[in-house]
Amino acid sequence: MYLIPAPAKLEELSGSFVFSYETYMTVEENCSFRVSKQAGFFNDSVRKILGYGAILVRGCAGKNDLVVRQDNTMAKESYELTISEDGILLKGEESGLWHGLQTLLQIMEQEGAVLPALHIEDAPEMPNRGYYFDCTRGRIPKLEWLKALADRMAYYKMNELQLYIEHTYLFRGMTELWRDDTPLTAEEIMELDHYCVDRGIDLVPSLSSFGHLHKLLSSKEYEHLCELEDSNAQPFSVRARMHHHTITPAKPESLELIKGMIAEYMALFSSKKFNLCADETFDLGQGKSKEMVEKLGKDKVYIGFVKELAEFILSKGKIPMFWGDIIVGFPEMIKELPKEIICLNWGYAWNQSEDSTRLMAQAGATQYCCPGCCSWNEFVALNWCSYNNVKRMCTYAKKYGAIGVLNTDWGDFLHMNHPDFSRTGMIYGAAFSWNSNIPELDDINRQISRLEFHDSSENFLEIVGRIPENECYGWFPACLYMEMKKGISEFMESYVRDLNNELPKLKEVDEKNRKLIALKKELLDQVKYLDSDKRDLVWPYVAAAEGIRIFNEIGKVAAAADFGYEFDTMPDTWQLAKELEIWLYHYKEMYRSVSKQGELHRIEKMVCWYGDYLRDCTKN
Repeated sequence: MYLIPAPAKLEELSGSFVFSYETYMTVEENCSFRVSKQAGFFNDSVRKILGYGAILVRGCAGKNDLVVRQDNTMAKESYELTISEDGILLKGEESGLWHGLQTLLQIMEQEGAVLPALHIEDAPEMPNRGYYFDCTRGRIPKLEWLKALADRMAYYKMNELQLYIEHTYLFRGMTELWRDDTPLTAEEIMELDHYCVDRGIDLVPSLSSFGHLHKLLSSKEYEHLCELEDSNAQPFSVRARMHHHTITPAKPESLELIKGMIAEYMALFSSKKFNLCADETFDLGQGKSKEMVEKLGKDKVYIGFVKELAEFILSKGKIPMFWGDIIVGFPEMIKELPKEIICLNWGYAWNQSEDSTRLMAQAGATQYCCPGCCSWNEFVALNWCSYNNVKRMCTYAKKYGAIGVLNTDWGDFLHMNHPDFSRTGMIYGAAFSWNSNIPELDDINRQISRLEFHDSSENFLEIVGRIPENECYGWFPACLYMEMKKGISEFMESYVRDLNNELPKLKEVDEKNRKLIALKKELLDQVKYLDSDKRDLVWPYVAAAEGIRIFNEIGKVAAAADFGYEFDTMPDTWQLAKELEIWLYHYKEMYRSVSKQGELHRIEKMVCWYGDYLRDCTKN
């Protein structure tokens, strides 16, 4: 039997308890009504697992009951669970009871109605255990998917969710931001907030406020506030969107605008925190604020803008948060910011250094460590990379006294990968931030295969892990090559450099494509080991493997045409274009099943560009 996260203490006892349809679930009278509500959620899940639920009551317990007892003298989020032949006793602090119910659900998921006798004492090592999902740079999930995400987070004892927003909220009157998009509405945000609160999750608002304001600063209404001139005249580029569009601190109107957006968005949330972001302000001092930066210094200009926003957020009764990638260059200036502010210290390499965490700790910062699911720019998430990155960052968080871990899932380069591919990385974050006794990769993957994917063979993630190993011409180089051929002049040198680094992978392309074909069959054969309620998760992986195979073949054509590569076999480019477009049809079906339209049109245009490119190669 597996439990994720692993409990702090588990003792096996003799005997078992039979959880029958006659079992009473008694919520004792001292329990809050929030606990009573959550007991109902638990019972709904029990019905899905066993086919029936308990008899839910509130009051005095009898023999053979499942008893829920609130004890607020216990540590926050802690619980004790005892299963014996005479019944089940769950006691804990209010939020700890919810975590204990999730543990009990995991036991039922694997053991059914006959539960092994045991005693668990458990509490998290890290108080804030969060997940960060990009809802801006391509993919905007449907509300139903976001609710399912909250349920999954609760199942693994996570307690904080943030959604990254630049322009994909329906800001009142700011029609240029969302006129060609499918933004989240106030009603959706408030409904999700209530849903999360009921499930012990703090939905923290996160709004870009300094860098990364592509849509805002490309609009006719606000382009005059962009640090660089003529932002509205630049052609769209996935690389330019990541590198430019910093709002200028040289104009007072910039602060007024951002404060207004923060105030409007903040009002939708019950959370006491607000993430103002302020990351990757690459253009600061390169345009309108050049004189200001020369006079004061870039560090002081940056800190001054962030300080204004942080103090505004504090005046509204909220705790400000911000990304730490800029301030780590001058960590001593954390003292210039309000003492309440939380620095979100991120790093995503598989061998991530502890330096930034150490520097910010030494400077006196209150911080979260923020690893990643390593899914951006990829057809399939790099779980091995995520595992190592999350493991390191959770270790640094504990070593340097961080108060939280926020595991990120960004949407760079149009967020083309299916969002369910990141659930494995999310679970790594949940497990390692709760309990720092971290299993080996193969071990935790077997546990997740069984518990999350309901895979009786426990091999699902081992198979999935081999898919990205066979990528030779992935989404990242595919985007670069298209923009190079379109003549996006600003990045031409970097396109060529990065492609020269990527294209050598094509030397093994034929062998890897044979492996991908075999992997598709292996994935489909795996369906028989998955419960029926999880089999729909296989289809996106099969489609991703097919997409990788097709783009590997496209890579041959591109490398031969522009980089002098030669291959033993070359595809029929006309036929390959048809295969690509068939794949696109199914990809769009999967995309729309979990996401709004968002920027699917950009992915569609890119794939269609490749279809035309392949046909033109045939003519030539």
